[in-house]
Amino acid sequence: MSTVRAQLKKKSEFARYSGADKSLLITGYALLALFLVAIILPIIYIIVASFMDPITLQNKGITFEFDKWTLTAYERVLSNNQIWVGFKNAVIYSVLFSALSVFITLLAAYPMSRPDFVGKKFFNTIFIITMFFGGGLIPTYLLISDLGLLDTMWAVILPGSFNVWNMIVARTYFQNVPAELREAAEVDGASDLTYFFKILLPVCVPIIATLALWQFVGMWNSYFDAMIYINDAAKQPLQLVLRSILIQNQPESGMISDMQSTAARAQLAELLKYSTIIVSSLPLIVMYPFFQKYFENGIMAGAVKG
Repeated sequence: MSTVRAQLKKKSEFARYSGADKSLLITGYALLALFLVAIILPIIYIIVASFMDPITLQNKGITFEFDKWTLTAYERVLSNNQIWVGFKNAVIYSVLFSALSVFITLLAAYPMSRPDFVGKKFFNTIFIITMFFGGGLIPTYLLISDLGLLDTMWAVILPGSFNVWNMIVARTYFQNVPAELREAAEVDGASDLTYFFKILLPVCVPIIATLALWQFVGMWNSYFDAMIYINDAAKQPLQLVLRSILIQNQPESGMISDMQSTAARAQLAELLKYSTIIVSSLPLIVMYPFFQKYFENGIMAGAVKG
């Protein structure tokens, strides 16, 4: 009965809209449906293609005939010991990078959110400049080399640990925290450090979780920095390991002596492409529901005030 009443209420609300509002609402829902289809269909294609026999996939495309499915790609990927080494490294890199990045970002955002901070405009200008101008790959590589960080995990973690955009989002969130909270802390004799760590941060869990999720995903999906700075295979993250697997199974341009072997490698490479996407994306898919409520609250609260 309550469901029927809710449906009738929605219909009555829709009937009160003008013709232009109805058209706009229907158009919006239609566009959202198209976006949803554009997102879901590629995901379904990748999942199904990762289980299919490479010959069937190449000749007929995806099919839901389960006798044509195979676990060859997953067996090939998961049987590689380097995969598990890369997975462990990716978790370590992502967790450390997220924790360090969020800590530095919050420390920078707090004084920038204070209206009485001396030199606020100067520092804000310096931060903004770094968003548009960088030293480039070669100067950065020379700096990492001179610091003795080559072939270490810190060469991947430290350079990008401070993100100006994240600092701006956190600063905006801090500015939306009621000023009465700080005034009450000052009356009770709390110092800036006490207020920041024991009062402000506990009420800013949504933005902390949002920034941590952003940084974790960014580090998890990155491979370029590791490819440039890390040579030891035991320190390579998952994405770099998966890239190496795909490259190793790609047929070489000069392989014409054994056409059958070349075709088999091409089919396997096509199949591995989809299975590696699933393997690398699964941890993020599992993790996202736990951060979803914080993610939505952090984004909305950080967008209220510019």
